[in-house]
Amino acid sequence: MTCDQIGSIVILTGAGISKESGLSTFRDTDGIWAKVRIEDVATPEAFEKDPERVQEFYNARRRGFLSESVQPNAAHQALADLERRWSKDLLVVTQNIDDLHERAGTRSLVHMHGELLKVRCARTGQVYPWRRDVTPEDACECCGSTGTLRPNVVWFGEIPFDLDRIYAALQCCSRFIAIGTSGQVHPAAGFVAEARRGGRARTVLLNAEATDTSPLFDEQVLGPASRIVPEYVEKLLAENRD
Repeated sequence: MTCDQIGSIVILTGAGISKESGLSTFRDTDGIWAKVRIEDVATPEAFEKDPERVQEFYNARRRGFLSESVQPNAAHQALADLERRWSKDLLVVTQNIDDLHERAGTRSLVHMHGELLKVRCARTGQVYPWRRDVTPEDACECCGSTGTLRPNVVWFGEIPFDLDRIYAALQCCSRFIAIGTSGQVHPAAGFVAEARRGGRARTVLLNAEATDTSPLFDEQVLGPASRIVPEYVEKLLAENRD
């Protein structure tokens, strides 16, 4: 992405965009972190202490992702449509570890927190697709070792993926849109400030409710993602035609 390309867009998506597809959010009162402690399942220390418990937590989530009832919703589809119809650069950065953006058709995509339908060898770093439970007996495809496979996700205390690419896009974009995110998890919570730096980008929040970062956005639309995202995309495309 080149900084002289007026009209470029960066879109950040969080758990709220997948909620209407049947996937639980994390920080709602009935979300995942209300039912299980982060320290027990989502840190490198937890995996070292009790790998079987961590694997079962992610095995259950993986099975949920693969349920026939979990499908891309209208918000995912609208973003894929925007990518196809937008004449300038567009990058979707998702905090989600599901594959709903891909299934809707989005191609310019960064999974900053990883992808649960892939595993990573803790010994070699090799990543490959995985759509079943991980067990202690599973051997790594790259080194043949057992007990080295871990979910290809970013745990608390680890560095998100592709930050250089994300910050380069934020520094160049003309518009930053955050969708379905709590605005509480860093570094993603700071993306709006980065996009606004020097008055570069117009910032837009499309969310179920206001967040702590709401005052940093030039525009805010509240409501379910499956309704407000398609409406905003059509508005944006209409403005671009005028």
